[in-house]
Amino acid sequence: MAKQITTFIPNKPGTLAEFCSILKEHDIDMRAMNVSDAMDFGIVRVITNDTEKALEVLGERGFVCQLQDVLAIEVEDHPGSLVGLLTALGEAGVNLDYTYALFSRHEGTAAFIIKTGDRQRAEEALKTLGVRLLLDEDL
Repeated sequence: MAKQITTFIPNKPGTLAEFCSILKEHDIDMRAMNVSDAMDFGIVRVITNDTEKALEVLGERGFVCQLQDVLAIEVEDHPGSLVGLLTALGEAGVNLDYTYALFSRHEGTAAFIIKTGDRQRAEEALKTLGVRLLLDEDL
């Protein structure tokens, strides 16, 4: 299970750079980042090498953060590698809230974050495929 930090930031120039600079100042490495637009705000989702420290320093700088459990999975890095995995999740009745890629650290593999309201069912479906679930320490 991986831990994801989610926060809203104002949708204006330089705010994302400020967010990333805070992590840099404290030597916190981002393993994954997803930013999506929500009108006047951006939704930033990050996975870092030091979740607790990231929560602390971002909070000190006024960012309101939420911690969420997400599934981090490793797949082979070739065209179509997600198709079987996504098909199995669909057949198991698992709806995905969102997904995004991790910054890959292993040659020949890709890694993705999956957020779902039915994590247990998703884990079971993925295990039947032999998909490796990554833990925080694997990231």
